[in-house]
Amino acid sequence: MSDHKKDYRSETKLMHAGRKPEDYFGVVNPPICRTSTILYDDMAAYFDPKTKYRYGRVNNPLSQNFEEAVAELEGGHHAISTSSGMAAVTTSLLAFLKAGDHILIVDSCYPPTRFFADKQLKSYGIEVEYYDPMIGAGIRGLIRDNTAVIYLESPGSATFEVQDIPAIVKVAKERSVLTIMDNTYSAGVLFRPLDHGVNISVQSAAKYIGGHSDVNLGFAVADSKTHYKTLKSCAMNLGVCAGAEDLYLSLRGLRTLEMRLDYAQKNMQPVLEWFKGRSEVQELYSPILDDAHGNDIWKRDFSGANGVFSVLFDAKYSMDDIAKFIDALVLFPVGSSWGGYESLVQPQDMDTYRSNWTKEGAFIRFQIGNENPEDLIADLERGIKNL
Repeated sequence: MSDHKKDYRSETKLMHAGRKPEDYFGVVNPPICRTSTILYDDMAAYFDPKTKYRYGRVNNPLSQNFEEAVAELEGGHHAISTSSGMAAVTTSLLAFLKAGDHILIVDSCYPPTRFFADKQLKSYGIEVEYYDPMIGAGIRGLIRDNTAVIYLESPGSATFEVQDIPAIVKVAKERSVLTIMDNTYSAGVLFRPLDHGVNISVQSAAKYIGGHSDVNLGFAVADSKTHYKTLKSCAMNLGVCAGAEDLYLSLRGLRTLEMRLDYAQKNMQPVLEWFKGRSEVQELYSPILDDAHGNDIWKRDFSGANGVFSVLFDAKYSMDDIAKFIDALVLFPVGSSWGGYESLVQPQDMDTYRSNWTKEGAFIRFQIGNENPEDLIADLERGIKNL
């Protein structure tokens, strides 16, 4: 790209990030690079600290291109790529925590993050505490002398509370506490944590960046050279790396990311509206709803929403009742992911996922794909008759 690169808008940057046709004889997309061993011209090159590629697991042309692209996406210094979004989460946590530290984790975090914290981090002698996603600047009262990390996720998993990131980050910086945020919901497009002072932004590229339900990939973007070196060192020591095909597909996914996110929200809204009028529904969860926790913050800080929302059904319906509804659906197969082109539905075990969940009723998350929303609503109408 030219010297005018900094002046380009985000859509234009995404078309060119991580692309270097001049390095590949004019080939538009960086080719798949399957490699472990990398050879050196001579001993001088082997010992030269400026040698660009050392070993395929540590760095290679394709991983370098992808990491440069997502660093551009998130507005950070540089990134690491990992074999999954969960690997990006765990690597980031292990990079900045040690025995005796205290970590504050938002209670609405991605469930596997909670499981890792409760099983692994605690076993390493790290104190784990969960906080209310709507705490904002009140997090000041939870910070201890040994608090090393505040972990954020906004909107939260399943219930989609929008945290006041600037308020929390302001307190964290005053107390010299590192902040890590799971930004998968926003895909680096709807919200950029590093612009608001967060130190590390992590994502699962298996969701909207990959976009086709055929990728296992994650990454973490650091705000500074110092934090990147710590992150990269931990990744190398843990043996973390990403697969070549997944890197290639995710780089390709970046080119249509903004368009797909925009389409996802447009497709999701009429389906969400349909659920609003249903007597079977106890509560709906999406940051775009006026009564959602943090809707005012979402309007202030976010540029849009994706295609995922949740439904809490009336408590009179058992999970067996809900199963009859779900099993009758044709366009909503049961699946554990989201962000792909297809619609999905997944039950959520809120008693396990949250610290103090007291609401009765089946909690179901919906991912709205690229199907025509009228067809999706017709499918839901047929299915709900079985409820």
